[in-house]
Amino acid sequence: MSKLLVLDVVGLTPKLLAHMPRLRAVASRGFQAELGTVLPAVTCSVQSTFLTGLPPSGHGIVGNGWYFRDLGEVMLWRQHNALVCGEKLWHAAGPGFTVANVCWWYAMGADVDWTVTPRPIYRADGRKDPDCYTHPPGLHAELDPFPLFTYWGPGAGIASSRWIARATEHIMATRDPDLTLAYLPHLDYDLQRYGPSDPRAAQAAAELDTVLGPLLDAAGDRTVVALSEYGITDVRRPVDVNRALRAEGFLRVHTQDGMEYLDPWTSRAFAVADHQIAHVYVREPADVAAVAELCASVPGVATVLDHDGKAAHGLGHPRSGELVLLAEPDAWFTYYYWLDDARAPDFARLVEIHRKPGYDPAELFFDPAAPGAARRRAAVALLRKKLGMRYLMSVVGLDAGARAVRGSHGLLPADPSDGPVLLCSDASMARERVEAVEVKDLLLRLARANSSRLSR
Repeated sequence: MSKLLVLDVVGLTPKLLAHMPRLRAVASRGFQAELGTVLPAVTCSVQSTFLTGLPPSGHGIVGNGWYFRDLGEVMLWRQHNALVCGEKLWHAAGPGFTVANVCWWYAMGADVDWTVTPRPIYRADGRKDPDCYTHPPGLHAELDPFPLFTYWGPGAGIASSRWIARATEHIMATRDPDLTLAYLPHLDYDLQRYGPSDPRAAQAAAELDTVLGPLLDAAGDRTVVALSEYGITDVRRPVDVNRALRAEGFLRVHTQDGMEYLDPWTSRAFAVADHQIAHVYVREPADVAAVAELCASVPGVATVLDHDGKAAHGLGHPRSGELVLLAEPDAWFTYYYWLDDARAPDFARLVEIHRKPGYDPAELFFDPAAPGAARRRAAVALLRKKLGMRYLMSVVGLDAGARAVRGSHGLLPADPSDGPVLLCSDASMARERVEAVEVKDLLLRLARANSSRLSR
C-alpha cells in the first residue's frame, strides 16, 4: 500500500482556507471537496465516523461524552479505543498495514503501531503535571515535553499544534508508517473565544499554516489528506437548560461543604451539554413528554429530537439521552445547574474537563469578570506548583465566562462555506462532496490505488 498522511485540521472551513496558502497547495495538485459531517459535529463523534465509516448510531460515540448509565456518572473525554464500536480503518486495510496515531481521540488501547496522546501525570497529592502517553513506551524519550497548558485552557495556543506537527514529522522520519494520523487543534481556540467573524480567526489560520509548512514538506511522496470535523460558527447566547430542568423539579443536586453537585442518580431528568447539542436523560418514560415540552420552551432551543428524531439523525443509540436538544444557530448549551454562583462546585472555576458534567468553553478565558485577578491567581498557583505544593488553578469565570464565548459548533452547517472541508493531494479520487461516513473508504481506496500504480 501507498503511504498516507491524514491531518485533522480542526475547525477548517473554505473561508479560513483562504488564509492558508501552504494547505491550499495540497488541493492545487489534487482536489478540494465539501465534507458532509455528522450530528453531533463534535470531535469524538466525527473522528469515530471517519475511522469506522459509521454514524454515531453505529459506533456509539454520541458526543464528546455521555451519561454512563451502568456507572451512574457523566463522563467526557474518555480515552479507551474499546468505546468505539465497528471495524476500524486499519482493520479493513489488513495485516501489515502500519499506523501512527498522533493525538486523534480514543488513541489509548487502539491496536495501532505507534501512539502519542496527551496524558497528564496525576500525582497522589492531587497535583497535575504536563505529559503525554506513548506506545511503545520508548517513544516517549524521543519527544520533547508535551506543552499541556497550551493544548487547552486560557493559555491554549499555537505551541501545542507545533509540538504535534514536530512529533508527527519525527515518527514519519523514524518509523515510516503506512498511515499517519495527526490532530492539529489550533483553530479551535480563538474561533471559540472570539468567533469566526473576528479578525483573530484569520490570524489563527495563518499561524497554523506556517506550522503546517514543515510537516507538509516532510510528507515527501505520501498522499496528503487534510480534513476537518466541523466548522465553528458565531454565537452570542449561552443556554442554561439544566437550570430550567432544576427550576421545574426534574434535576436534583446534593450539597457538600456548601457546594452543589449534580445528582444523576436521583434526578428525574438532566442534560449533558456538548457545544450546540445536549443529551437529556430522563429516568422515567412517563416524564419524557413533559421534559420535551419544557425543553422546547427554553429560549435558544431550536429542536427537540425524540426517539424517531434521533433515529432520523443517526443518533439512535442506547448511549444517547432519551431526548437530544439542538440549539439555535447563535446559541450553545452550558452545563450549569446551580442557581447561585456561591454554591457552584470548586471545579467549576478550574480547567477540569473530566469532572464537569458537560463541556465548558469558558475554560478558554481568564475570568472575564476580573481577568487581572485571575491571572494573579494563576501566577500564585504556578509558583506553588514549582515548589511542589498542591494548588488550584482557579481562573475560569462562570456566567461571565459563558457570556464571553463567541464561537461554537455541533449542528449540521447551514452554509457549506462555514462547514468542514476535505483536501487531497491525489486528483484521481476527485469529487465535489465527500460524506463523513465515506472517509474511511476513500482513505483505503487512496492507499490501494497508489499502491497499484507504484507496482506497475
